[in-house]
Amino acid sequence: MVGRNPGEPHRSATSLELFSDLCFVVAVAQASTSLHGALTEGDYATGVLRFALVFFTIWWAWMNFTWFASAYDPDDVPYRLTVLVQITGSLVLAAGVRRAFEDGDLHVITLGYVLLRTALAALWLRAALSAPARRRTTLRFAAGVTACQFGWVGLLFIPAPVRLPGIVVMIVAEVSVPVWAQSAGMTPWHPHHIAERYELFTLIVLGESVAAATVAVQSAFDRYHGTSSLYALAAGGLLMAYAMWWLYFARPAHTLLTTTHQAHRKRFPWAYGHYLIFASATAEGAGLAAYADHVTRHTGASPMAAGAAVTVPAAVFLITVWAVHLRPHQRNVAERAPFLVAAIGVLSATWSPAPALLAGVLLAVLVVVITVTRR
Repeated sequence: MVGRNPGEPHRSATSLELFSDLCFVVAVAQASTSLHGALTEGDYATGVLRFALVFFTIWWAWMNFTWFASAYDPDDVPYRLTVLVQITGSLVLAAGVRRAFEDGDLHVITLGYVLLRTALAALWLRAALSAPARRRTTLRFAAGVTACQFGWVGLLFIPAPVRLPGIVVMIVAEVSVPVWAQSAGMTPWHPHHIAERYELFTLIVLGESVAAATVAVQSAFDRYHGTSSLYALAAGGLLMAYAMWWLYFARPAHTLLTTTHQAHRKRFPWAYGHYLIFASATAEGAGLAAYADHVTRHTGASPMAAGAAVTVPAAVFLITVWAVHLRPHQRNVAERAPFLVAAIGVLSATWSPAPALLAGVLLAVLVVVITVTRR
């Protein structure tokens, strides 16, 4: 396992990677469902915080595997078996999402993480044995992953009141490992492959958002046989999903990563910034579902709180996609201003009678503006 060629032509995602993504989407769906429940019950602050923390574990496990596989993927039997162990860990993690979300019980989710990270550390050690030229980097990855895993297990044995600060410390440690490891030398990751992997996961979370909203709206229609508010919600949800897809794929991601000088400087902000893209896209589905409950009087949430559950994730998605994905392509204020105006408009839609429809229309108008401007 000496490393793939970063300039390898026609490098694309493998069937094993796609299989892994489909298993990760189980955990994404669990996080979305749990956030929906918290929003419906009016548990906004705690629900959003727990969603952010739980989704970090899902995203971080996915991202670690994605970047490793981009650099080292021999596709032999030992590699496949090790990845299958990681997939098993992701499914165990998914099984623990609801308990972590509702009760703060981290035992099952930590067990899934142990499986995931033990397999990942084994892969980094195998790379260290196979590629002496990058041994310092791969050993740092193996050591960092292992040390962090001991830290996560240690959180289970500390008192609950100090667990949250411990989780914050562990998150900082986790995101620091790749920076520290690759300061000793770059792994041979493939720009086109990484771009495709992120694009595919974006499609997955957008699809999960659409699925969650569809189920909730369908249930609301079954109970109330359709009202103008539900029709507006359904139309607005579709417009937002279509616009979010269009905006993300307005520019190819690999163009930011192919130039060596830019790639070394931008890879971490681009890669880490996608946490907000993935999380907000997932939260959008939960927000639309919670608003459907509000329309059918299935919740005691105020109109403003129900509207914010729809508009805030959409605004976060818009601003983050612009900041990490589109802004580097833009050369003047005229190209950047429409995104800021649209974000303010989407947030202002919180106070409208039909926040989803208004936010969807604003995002659709933004799509038209940037499409015409580019032409």
